[in-house]
Amino acid sequence: MRITFAAAEVAPYAKVGGLADVAGSLPQALAALGHEVTVYLPLHRSLDQTKYAIPGSAERTRSVPYGEAHARIEYPEIVRDGVRTVFVKHARIGRDKVYGYPDDAKRYALFCRAVVADLIDAPPDIVHAHDWHAALLIPLAARTRRLSGAATVFTIHNLAYQGRTSAEVLKLVGLPRARLPIEDRNEANPMARAIATADIISTVSERYAEEILTPEFGERLDGMLRERRADLWGITNGIDTSFFDPARDPQIAARFSADDQTGKATDKAQLQKETGLAVEPKAPLFGVIGRLVEQKGVDLLTAVAPWLLDNGAQLVILGTGEPTYEAKWKDLAAKMKGRLALTLGFDASLAQRIYAGADLFLMPSRFEPCGLGQLISLRYGTIPVVRAVGGLATTVHDVDADAGRGNGFSFKRYEAAAFADALQRALHRYRADGEPWVALRTRAMREDHSWTASAKRYVEMYSAAAKARRAA
Repeated sequence: MRITFAAAEVAPYAKVGGLADVAGSLPQALAALGHEVTVYLPLHRSLDQTKYAIPGSAERTRSVPYGEAHARIEYPEIVRDGVRTVFVKHARIGRDKVYGYPDDAKRYALFCRAVVADLIDAPPDIVHAHDWHAALLIPLAARTRRLSGAATVFTIHNLAYQGRTSAEVLKLVGLPRARLPIEDRNEANPMARAIATADIISTVSERYAEEILTPEFGERLDGMLRERRADLWGITNGIDTSFFDPARDPQIAARFSADDQTGKATDKAQLQKETGLAVEPKAPLFGVIGRLVEQKGVDLLTAVAPWLLDNGAQLVILGTGEPTYEAKWKDLAAKMKGRLALTLGFDASLAQRIYAGADLFLMPSRFEPCGLGQLISLRYGTIPVVRAVGGLATTVHDVDADAGRGNGFSFKRYEAAAFADALQRALHRYRADGEPWVALRTRAMREDHSWTASAKRYVEMYSAAAKARRAA
């Protein structure tokens, strides 16, 4: 099949969160299965064109209608790992940051319009848009006669972010302003419009696909999603197991594998030294990598951290988030030197060393569509402690509930006491030490969370989308 992806961020070129990892790795896995894959990505100004050999000028340019005028779009492209990547270049689209501007809705509407314009000459079999930034590509493709044979797929990575904006954005790209029942007066909801129009809707884990049909997780779109239930797929994300490989990772002090885990102790000592923690081999070291926001359970983490540290544990945190929580964690770090290491911001190489050097990994999320952190931590033999929600429930099985295939610890109720109970059980298992913990780590490291199995499911989904398009 000829498959076209469109996303706001794609690893390794531009990365803010897990969306980039999916949009970067899944196309490679599909190409490895023999499919022809093209990925469209805005040419952000922060993107290193020299590093990735992206041409400074493009052989192909188009004049794209946008409001009362036209925008001259350039389409420089490269081929890497069997995937053709097309960068959409225009001053209005490409900025220093991927997100965070007042006109983001207009920026990404132009991006979608530019992608449609470039697809007309050689229509693909599948148009696959990711999250709200690329959502308007779905109704635009549906209304473009020369793309009428292309099946459309829309993937929800996080239903909480829908791109709700003024209905004026629809006029800019030539879409009708007829209001959906879910939209407020004079509002456009790009994600809702993609859900209403796509041949197939997918999300990034089987559990999350079920959860978003409920008012608790549905973010006001649960009714619309229930209407499309028959067209909703849940496919759990994978990770790039070549990149996330403790046996070959160049960012860590000592390499190790499931068969020879001796290097992990060295990585732990180096991480403790690098982050200013006391170098104590037997101290249970917990890692946290992610945004310090309520979705990620930072309120639970803030509530239990003093108790955890008082019980002899160490904690290393890498992330950034809400100012109030950042301030609380700065205060706690000042009081708990040697026990708590806090790095505000993001450092990709430090993240690798946390995955490798920590003993356990924390993800007490309020909701989590899939989550990649727990998959990476399993790969590095760092046992996850998670809330059993979304993709975390799909991929992490509690040792105390299923000794045969347990690979971590989990809790269900979103309460500090429930989180503390899971931590207490994890501490008990860790301190028992010996063969049981090594066996748990070995089992975790040998699990297959590569994209291979997930990519085959995506191919099945694309076939279903093509069938639905032919029927339509």
